[in-house]
Amino acid sequence: MAMRADEIETLIRAGIPDATVEITDLAGDGDHYAARVTSATFRGLPRVRQHQAVYAALGGRMGGELHALQLTTAVPQG
Repeated sequence: MAMRADEIETLIRAGIPDATVEITDLAGDGDHYAARVTSATFRGLPRVRQHQAVYAALGGRMGGELHALQLTTAVPQG
């Protein structure tokens, strides 16, 4: 069963409480999403570690309930 965008956002915010999360359904099928996750906790981390933090927040759902996620991470400006 596919995940809803709000479920993805809730999981990411639970795992990364200060995150700003923007979810886009890329194909309109509830199965292919893009996520932009911005968090101060990413500061100083290489991109791969930032992505690992998001995947950890999703709790192993990648490849199962969540088929595809195009992920962009960032640190807040300022």
